[in-house]
Amino acid sequence: MKTRQIERTRLVPHTVDGETELVLDTETIEVPAPPRDWDQIVRTAVTIGAVVLVTISLAWTTASVGALLAMSTVSVVAYAAGVAFDATWIMCMGAEWLLRNAPDRAVLPRRAGHWALAVSMAAVLAHGHYIAHSWGVGAIGALVSALAKGGWTIAMRVHARPLDSRTQQWVAKRRAAVDGQLALIPVRRELQRAQHLIEAEQRALTDHGPDRPDQSTDRPDQSDDAPDAEILEFASGAVSTKDAVRIAWDAGVRDESEVVRYVAKVIGKAPSPDTIGRYLRALRVAG
Repeated sequence: MKTRQIERTRLVPHTVDGETELVLDTETIEVPAPPRDWDQIVRTAVTIGAVVLVTISLAWTTASVGALLAMSTVSVVAYAAGVAFDATWIMCMGAEWLLRNAPDRAVLPRRAGHWALAVSMAAVLAHGHYIAHSWGVGAIGALVSALAKGGWTIAMRVHARPLDSRTQQWVAKRRAAVDGQLALIPVRRELQRAQHLIEAEQRALTDHGPDRPDQSTDRPDQSDDAPDAEILEFASGAVSTKDAVRIAWDAGVRDESEVVRYVAKVIGKAPSPDTIGRYLRALRVAG
């Protein structure tokens, strides 16, 4: 039986001068070696071969179509445009692979890939006719793209995991549920932004609206020496705790207990002293 060596690390007690600590100890042991997975090796080889074929096809088509288009435009632009011919059906095959578990959605990229391949092969065929003056050279050159697409199709089938009808329906329903949640993310963000704008507009109207009380007039039920004599009055619940603390701070109130009393009157309920203290500390740091 074949074996292989591996390193194993474990914690062991180690004592020095009567003091014991756990330290890492590394030892090399032999374990049975697993059998070679030839299926995975062949699968990897097929994938690498498909990638090589696609790369060769992309280079060949770019060179052929670029040389053909260079007869009527700048070479750099011509060769850049030549990339699009094979890149289109390669992109379609990538989309087909991503949609392999959604057969209905994979139909469009599959058909588009076939049409893109036909256009690419026709362009290479035209290159052979006009540049090499040989239909045979053009036909053989056009087969390069066909062979590359065929190799990549085989590689996709090797990695595919076919599903039966019921499992396919189950996957479709689970995917629809997840897609629905993902689709709601930008909607929620948009609604939150709109809500923040509405709240900001409401605060602006409350602070500067026509019903704002006149600070120059003394209120009969409050003396000039009261802590919140110069603080704006609002309807209960009209502002948030943080905004109420800011208003009290701007009015010159620094005593935490007085700020708590004012915030309780403004928001209509007793606030948390810890929250008030945190807001006041932030204002002191900012000031």
